Amino acid sequence: MTPTASPQKAFPVSWDQFHRDARALAWRLSGQGQWQAIVCITRGGLVPAAIVSRELDIRLIETVCVASYHDYRDQGDLKVLKPVDHKLIDLAGGDGAGILIIDDLVDTGSTARVVRDMLPKAHFATVYAKPKGRPLVDTFITEVSQDTWIYFPWDMGLSFQPPIAQEPAG
Repeated sequence: MTPTASPQKAFPVSWDQFHRDARALAWRLSGQGQWQAIVCITRGGLVPAAIVSRELDIRLIETVCVASYHDYRDQGDLKVLKPVDHKLIDLAGGDGAGILIIDDLVDTGSTARVVRDMLPKAHFATVYAKPKGRPLVDTFITEVSQDTWIYFPWDMGLSFQPPIAQEPAG
């Protein structure tokens, strides 16, 4: 879906709101286990993983790099650009037990399925969830409708800001 398609709903999230929501996620997670490490799904999971890791005092942070929104509008084919390091998988008994997976959003669940297959016993947490992806996460803060486009604070100035790498050379 594109942010301009009808009947798309817009949900702009400010930095303050995102920080509050990510801290709320950490609060919810705080009594649910002793986490050995965080695996954040890049790029959206980087900011909430930083907040959750600070709040829960988790120092071991790994990334899994999965690309799905290739044009910032439509979810396309998934590409695992960097899998989870095998040393971390081995630390977690080969199945992800004791690992916390963090992402900003679960949308259709495509990315979540790929990462869940890598770490089937990990605890999957997102700040936001849409109905199609919600069954794949264990903990989330806010559910939005499937036809809602979330505008994250790192995507916006006074209006949507494309990444510098996508701007025409001038």
